[in-house]
Amino acid sequence: MLKREFTAVYQKRGGRYIAWIEEIPGVNTQGRTKKEVKENLRDAFGLILKVNSSISKKRLGLRHKSQLQKEIIQIAVPA
Repeated sequence: MLKREFTAVYQKRGGRYIAWIEEIPGVNTQGRTKKEVKENLRDAFGLILKVNSSISKKRLGLRHKSQLQKEIIQIAVPA
């Protein structure tokens, strides 16, 4: 499995934390402690990846499977 780095952003609001992954829209969560919000963020990120994969497969449908090509690409992004 590939390991990639993403930017987690944390903000304390009142007695809770909110957090999101800067590079991936839709990956956000909250928690009572920073430890809890980090765990929740990992879970949210995993769920978004699963959902996006599922949506992609449904859009293509089984009849187009022979035309489907996948590959891993590397893209340089600014720090």
